[in-house]
Amino acid sequence: MFIRSLSFAAALALILSAAPWVARSAPPATAPADDATRVLADEVKTKGWIAYAARSAKGDWDIFLCRPDGSAIRNITATPDTNEAYPQFSRDGRHLLFRRLPKNESIDGNRYGAQGELIMADADGAHATSLGKSGVFPWACWSPDGTEIACLGLEGITIVDLATKRTVRKLDRKGFFQQLSWSPDGKWLGGVSNGFGEAWSIARMNLATGEANAVSNADCCTPDWFPDSAHLIFSNRMPGQKTNNGYGWTQLWRADGAGKERTLVYAEDNRHVYGGHISPDAKYVLFTGNMQEDGDPGSRGAPMSLLRLADAPAIRGPSPAVRALHPEAHNAPVLSLPVGWEPCWTFTEIPAPETQPASTQPATHSPAPR
Repeated sequence: MFIRSLSFAAALALILSAAPWVARSAPPATAPADDATRVLADEVKTKGWIAYAARSAKGDWDIFLCRPDGSAIRNITATPDTNEAYPQFSRDGRHLLFRRLPKNESIDGNRYGAQGELIMADADGAHATSLGKSGVFPWACWSPDGTEIACLGLEGITIVDLATKRTVRKLDRKGFFQQLSWSPDGKWLGGVSNGFGEAWSIARMNLATGEANAVSNADCCTPDWFPDSAHLIFSNRMPGQKTNNGYGWTQLWRADGAGKERTLVYAEDNRHVYGGHISPDAKYVLFTGNMQEDGDPGSRGAPMSLLRLADAPAIRGPSPAVRALHPEAHNAPVLSLPVGWEPCWTFTEIPAPETQPASTQPATHSPAPR
């Protein structure tokens, strides 16, 4: 997911030409293994729905829904001739944005927000409508009220009115180049930037002024907002790690928007952690991760997991290297969920359709790799 020691222009060029990943196998299915994890599963199972991308039994990528405990999986796109990825619920949970691309085009861990067509649909996948041709509205994300999207391209950041598909405002991108996210209060954009002296920084932009600041520098990605709009969750491969042949493992961190307070949320030796997404009540964090740095969209995705934020900072398993750096971290239950990629969460109830497509992903639960 990260690109080390490149200039802004070189990093951007590499992102735009990145090659597909080699396919890898997914872990076997399992269920919650201990009492603490079962308690966590029971605690969250009725708290709305998670949307995520995963491979179907037919081999294409589709958008799926599941309960936060990993149950009640259903495929809501079921399009064997195309791939769908990068689902995003609107803040009210009534609609989804996602990308649709040809089946023979690999989902790229660095370009996925600009691949294929941007599709808008109901939260259950119904009434899916293309908003433009392939590549239009790159890195689109919802405004808080669902009437606009913010998009990020080489020409800058554009605010687009969904009713007319017209650009209503433009901003300089200030080094932002991917993974745009609009804060719930409507005042900020977050994203990944190379504009603060180091590659792959998390940055925040004030929508009123266009001014931007670094939140966390170097080797960071997949930012998302807390419901308070004052904090972000993101992945960070901290420097100085000696594990993984000196390359280290990506961890989940949180920070205030000014970047003054940064704290560990979750880490594990032998696992990269990506795609952090905060629950609507700010009590839980959803994430993915495996031994492949990009989260493995070129194959089948990676195990999704769920953790109570009250249990953070948390470290799973022996993980002696990361525990030595964070002796204050807890052992905590971590709920393993289906294999997927880039999940999002809504508490809005999504009724099941009267007839359900008979295409579900092969694995229902997967343990974290060891």
